[in-house]
Amino acid sequence: MINEAQRQMAKSDVALTAPVIAQLAREATIELNYHDRRDLERSRRFLAPGKHVYVSFLPKQTWAQTQDSCRAVRAAGFEPVPHVPVRLLKSAQELSALVRELVREARISELLLIAGDYSQAYGPFQCVADVLRSGILTEHGLQRVSLAGHPEGHPRVPLDEIRRAELEKVELAGRAGLHPTFLTQMVFDALPLLDWARELRSGGARCRIVAGLAGPARITTLFKFALRCGVGPSVRALGTRPTSLVQIIGDHGPQAVMRSLAEARVVQTSDFAGLHFFCFGGYLRTCEWLQQVAENRFTLNDCGGFDC
Repeated sequence: MINEAQRQMAKSDVALTAPVIAQLAREATIELNYHDRRDLERSRRFLAPGKHVYVSFLPKQTWAQTQDSCRAVRAAGFEPVPHVPVRLLKSAQELSALVRELVREARISELLLIAGDYSQAYGPFQCVADVLRSGILTEHGLQRVSLAGHPEGHPRVPLDEIRRAELEKVELAGRAGLHPTFLTQMVFDALPLLDWARELRSGGARCRIVAGLAGPARITTLFKFALRCGVGPSVRALGTRPTSLVQIIGDHGPQAVMRSLAEARVVQTSDFAGLHFFCFGGYLRTCEWLQQVAENRFTLNDCGGFDC
C-alpha cells in the first residue's frame, strides 16, 4: 500500500512522475477488433513498429476473422496477439489447427486465453487451465501466453475460485514452458490492482502483470463495457457519484489511474509490468492519444491526473 508520505513524494516530484507516465504510454499494448483493420495503416503514424496489438473476439466472430485480423496486424508491422475464448473450441484438433495457422500466416508468438462468457463449452475446454494442460501451445512453438486477470473478481464466479484459478494458471503455464502475463479487466482505480498484484506475489505467482485501462471513450460507453466485463467496486461506487467518473478517467482518457500507477512505480511499491488499452471501437483515437502522452506532451494537474 502506498502511504501518504510516499504518495505526496511521488506527486511532488514531477521530474520523476511525468517521465514514468510517458514510458508507460510508450510501452503500452493496445487492442483492436476486426472492424478496426481499416485503421491499421493510419495507426502506423502513432505506434512504434513491433507494438503488441491484441485482436479481440467479438460475439459471432469467426476464427477466420481472427486470422484475417492477425495477418493484417502483422502486415502493418505490429505484433498480433489474438484472443482465444477456449469454450468456443470444438476439439483439441480445432485448437491445434487454429494455432498452427496463426503461427504460419501471422507469425504469432503469443495469444490471450480466456474462458469466454458462455455457459457451456462447445468442446473439451471448459477453462483456460484445460488448454494449458494440453501442451498444444508449445507444440506449435509458442513461448508466451497472456491470461485474464480479475483484480475485482467476476460477477458470475466466486472470488475464492477466481484466486485459486489464477495461481493454478500461472503454475500450469510455467510447467508447459510458457512465460505468463496477467492482463487485467478494466480498472478505474489503481488500489484494487496494486492490492491484487501483492496478493499474487504473496501466493508465489511468477508472472508479468499488465493493467488493463480504458482508452478515450464516452462515459456511457465505459459504463456499459465495465459492467459487462464485471469491473467491481471501483465502477459500482461511481454509479452513485457520476461526477467522480469524470474525475477518475478524465474527459479524454484514464489520466488519474494512469498517474496513480506511475506514482506506485516511482516509489517502488509495485512491480507491475505495464499497461494495456481497451479501445471500444476507438482504436485510432487511442493510438493518437498514446503517442501524445508517450512524447511527454502533457502537464500534471492538481486533480491527480494530467492534461494533454
